[in-house]
Amino acid sequence: MLQGKIEIFDGGFGSELDRLGLPTTNPEDLNIDNPEVVKALHLSYAKYADYITTNTFGLNSIKYHGKYTIKDVAIAAISNARVTNKKVFFDIGPTGAMLKPLGTLSFDDAYNAFKEIALITRDLVDGYIVETFSDLYEIKACILALKENTNLPIYATMTFDKTERTLTGSSPEIVANTLTNLGVSALGVNCSLGPKELFSVVKRMTEYTNLPIILQPNRGLPKIKNGKTYYDMSEEEFVSEVEKYIPLGVSILGGCCGTTPEFIEGLAKKFKGLLVKEREYKPKTLINSASKMVEIDGVKVCGERLNPTGKKRLKEALRDCDYDYLVSLALAQEENSDLLDLNCGLPGIDEPKVMRCAVTKIQEFSDLPLQIDSSNVEAIEAGCRYYNGIPLINSVNATKEVMDKVFPIVKKYGAVILGLAMDDNGVPKTAEERFEKAKFILDTARSYGIPKERVMIDTLVLTLSAEQDLAMETLKALTLVRGLGVKTALGVSNVSFGLPYRPLLNRTFLTMAMYAGLNMPIINPSDVEMIHAIYAYRALVSIDKNSEAFIDRFALVEEAKTTNALKDSFDKKTDSKEMDLYLAVKKGLKNRIPNLLNKELLDKNPMDIINECLIKALNDVGDAYDKGKMYLPQLIASAEAAKEAFGIISLKFPSKGEIKGVVVMATVKGDVHDIGKNICKVVMESYGYKVIDLGKDTKIEVIVDAYQKYHPDVIGLSALMTTTVASMEETIKALRKINCKAKIVVGGAVLTEDIAKRIGADYYSKDALDLVNILDRIIKK
Repeated sequence: MLQGKIEIFDGGFGSELDRLGLPTTNPEDLNIDNPEVVKALHLSYAKYADYITTNTFGLNSIKYHGKYTIKDVAIAAISNARVTNKKVFFDIGPTGAMLKPLGTLSFDDAYNAFKEIALITRDLVDGYIVETFSDLYEIKACILALKENTNLPIYATMTFDKTERTLTGSSPEIVANTLTNLGVSALGVNCSLGPKELFSVVKRMTEYTNLPIILQPNRGLPKIKNGKTYYDMSEEEFVSEVEKYIPLGVSILGGCCGTTPEFIEGLAKKFKGLLVKEREYKPKTLINSASKMVEIDGVKVCGERLNPTGKKRLKEALRDCDYDYLVSLALAQEENSDLLDLNCGLPGIDEPKVMRCAVTKIQEFSDLPLQIDSSNVEAIEAGCRYYNGIPLINSVNATKEVMDKVFPIVKKYGAVILGLAMDDNGVPKTAEERFEKAKFILDTARSYGIPKERVMIDTLVLTLSAEQDLAMETLKALTLVRGLGVKTALGVSNVSFGLPYRPLLNRTFLTMAMYAGLNMPIINPSDVEMIHAIYAYRALVSIDKNSEAFIDRFALVEEAKTTNALKDSFDKKTDSKEMDLYLAVKKGLKNRIPNLLNKELLDKNPMDIINECLIKALNDVGDAYDKGKMYLPQLIASAEAAKEAFGIISLKFPSKGEIKGVVVMATVKGDVHDIGKNICKVVMESYGYKVIDLGKDTKIEVIVDAYQKYHPDVIGLSALMTTTVASMEETIKALRKINCKAKIVVGGAVLTEDIAKRIGADYYSKDALDLVNILDRIIKK
């Protein structure tokens, strides 16, 4: 479908319907109620576009609340688009609900909503455009639903804010890597901002994918005049800004909110049919969570403590489904690890179910990428399916039957695979034999369409006490395998079993292995001597440029200190010491709050706990969020944990549980999006405000009645759609008409400070924490 020449998508649809004076609540119904208008709009774009997008952005069982069945609307929408005789791509937008743990929607429910669309449309369209997603987990559910139920091309785009992250904290690199590995046909960015603001996002994406790039920006940033949202960027300026993307090697150009057929005409006349500029793409071995990416290069540490072998307490936790204990082990390894191994293999348990639960629980609190470690194929698939990102799988060996079971999972979920240089006959004695096993694994992976950058090899460590001569064979095999162009791993501490002073052997062997070509030691990250050896090695071979990390780590350590004293100083820093209330709130460990709070209440005043612990934790999280060091999932988890603590204190000490203020919140009439509002609600409640939530698509009279009933200090209004800003202005006018004394704060993706002033609001809030700061200022006045 993509032939190396620039192709053109269509432009804004909802904004065009609004411009024509047509209803924008459930616009999908127009496919049946007013098909001629829909066809006319499609035809106006088809004069210039190669692709026509169906009028189905909000058509899924979770979001759509129109008067027809989803099947009837889908078929009508496709029929309307087919009059153009162009390639018809079915438009799939997000559900409008937040997936767990940020919201209440399960991954499976989201998957099923998208699967329903796939089954209805797969024989009727040319492909799918999955667009305007802001959550990596939700777009993964959508892509899997389409790939598992159709064989059609999937183009996928996400939205980014001014921080160049998605709403849930994914960077352009993470988005590009995840979508590429999941097997979409093209990827990119749509909506979000204008072409001026998105250049850096697209540039960053191009460095992490070899797939065609899509650009569909808004017509600049929205403004408002006479109660109507408008865009003032001209077609000429839009085309001029888009031209700057051509050297980046973009393949598909189109428009989003505010763009019209004239804009698509401008793009077509200037760029359609031009050769796509070739991009220099350097493959990398990458794994990622939703908010953290790790390149396996140099030396990266895989924390090994989430493996039940020889760990009685962890075995008990797995049997009892005590996932909070697994979370505590994950958090204890964060400081010195780049990724975490997760093994749930234990006789007598439902390993696939436990793996799924462990993955979903750990990724809620730790942003380190995971290595899914199992010999159970069903457990591997469960871990990969519910992992929010691209994991590393441990492992396969050079047995064909094993690879034939695991490689399809690697391919489907875009994982990186760790291959063991052995087969059913055991570990070969010589380095050369292990090299041959590694080569066979790599060749087989390639036959499944898995590129070599997504293959790693473990040359296997045997115990020195049993087979002393083979330690050097392991190191020799490392060097040989690196010649295949793949990255390497070792479970280092196996070398010292059965011998005294194991730490000395471990760190010495580790240093030798790194020099021989080891990229990923799987070790206990609380073993500071091993960690120190890695810091030293990185500095000595210039991985650590200017020894910056080494200096930062050891600058305050006196040379005269003994090894034991040095170890003690770092033990205090890295040990998984008993969790305190402050740290539990900061980490968002809601389930641990009651016990920790009750312990604090034994000898502390409740207000001291609130001020010195809860508020401090929230402020520290807020500061990290503002600086881009923490993201929305962590912010929400922390807020929920603090809310739990405030609730307990208010029950035990009701006289101390005074609320700071009352806020009425609503998404305005005509707007069915309430993700941002719901986030604000959680954060406000965690800071001690009472929130009365009126929901979404809220009629003006309902908001007026709520003001008269509750007499709030503040009214918060939210709008995500450009077409509902006018409704927000009408709501504000109605409140002013009854002499509303409450301050009115507005927010949402389409709002700006300027628009807020123009529609008569008292304040504009850019996000949840900004809103809390505004509330604090209002209440203090």
